Amino acid sequence: MPAPDPQPRFRRTLSSMIFLSRWLQAPLYFGLIVAQGAYVWHFMVELYHLLHEVPGITEEKIMLSVLGLIDVVMIANLLIMVIIGGYETFVSRLELKGHPDQPEWLSHVNAGILKVKLAMALIGISSIHLLKSFIHVGTQFKQDTTFDLNVKTEFQPETVAAAIDMSNHVLLWQVAIHATFLFSALALAWIDRLTYQGAAAMHTDKKAVAAH
Repeated sequence: MPAPDPQPRFRRTLSSMIFLSRWLQAPLYFGLIVAQGAYVWHFMVELYHLLHEVPGITEEKIMLSVLGLIDVVMIANLLIMVIIGGYETFVSRLELKGHPDQPEWLSHVNAGILKVKLAMALIGISSIHLLKSFIHVGTQFKQDTTFDLNVKTEFQPETVAAAIDMSNHVLLWQVAIHATFLFSALALAWIDRLTYQGAAAMHTDKKAVAAH
C-alpha cells in the first residue's frame, strides 16, 4: 500500500497557519480602542478648559475651541470605522445577531467601501483644520499679532507682513492637502464603482451561461 502523499497535509497546515495569522491584527485594533480612550480624555480636558474660561474669552476663541472638540469627535468616528470595519473585514465577523445598535453600513462593509468611508472622514477632518486656520488668521490680524497665538508682539509693519506671508503659506499647503484628500476620495469611489460594476457583470454572465 503506497504511503500517503505528505504534500496535501503540508498545504492544509500551511493554509491554516496563514489564515490564522489574521488574528495578529486583533491587538492592533485593541490598541486603537485604547487610543480612542485617550481621545475621550483629551476631549473632556478641553471641554473643561472651555467651560472654565468662557467668561473671559472672545467669540473667536470659543469657535476655535468648539472646532477643536469637533475635530476630536471626527477623529474618534474615524477610529470607530477603522476598528469595527477593519476587524469585520480582515479578522473575523462580529456576531451581533441583529443588534438594534448595529451601524447601518456594517451590513455591507468591504475593503472598497471602508476605503471610501475613511477618505470621506479624512476630508471632514481636513475641512475642520482648514476652517480653524481661516478663523485663526482672522483673529490674529484683528489682534495685530503674529500667527502664533502664544507670541504677542507690538504692531509693526514688518511683523504684520511676515504674519501675512506665513499665514498664506500655511493656508496654501492646507488647501493643497485638502484638495488631495478630495481627489483621492473621488478616485477611490470611482474605482470602487468600476469594480462593483465589473463583478455584477461577471455574475450576470455566469447566470446566463448556467441558464443555457
